[in-house]
Amino acid sequence: MANAKIIEGKEQAVAEITAKLRESSSTVVADYRGLNVAQVTELRKQLREANVEFQVLKNSLVRRATANAELSELDAVLAGPTAIAFSKEDAVAPAKILADFAKKNDALKLKGGVVEGQVFNADQIKALADLPSREGLLSMLLSVLQAPMRNFALAVKAVAEKQEA
Repeated sequence: MANAKIIEGKEQAVAEITAKLRESSSTVVADYRGLNVAQVTELRKQLREANVEFQVLKNSLVRRATANAELSELDAVLAGPTAIAFSKEDAVAPAKILADFAKKNDALKLKGGVVEGQVFNADQIKALADLPSREGLLSMLLSVLQAPMRNFALAVKAVAEKQEA
């Protein structure tokens, strides 16, 4: 009886992890070994503020979930203590927060992850973290779109001023 309950609990945990892997726009795997409680608490706080779920999970359960989610390439980074950040909303947020935290705390190491269903290695996750935020990209796009209109308005104004003179 006890074994049936344990197996059922593990199957339920694998199903939950599989669902998170499928639903997340971004998943980042990190090695948290060496962080103290205060550092982990601070990291969790930063992730929570960005609506990113952060969990320490057993590698064996995650491997089963990656097989179910058809993301078996991620198994290569599942060694040692593993913490995983899941984000349903912002694909860049977990990578950016974890990479920034890793710069300040050498103990945190990025291992890899999944972004929009594609497996990334640690270097690709770091490159993703270096991208501007969504808001930054939108403001860049807006300024590019406004430039021709602004230049046209300045040209019209210059012609009008020339004709007045």
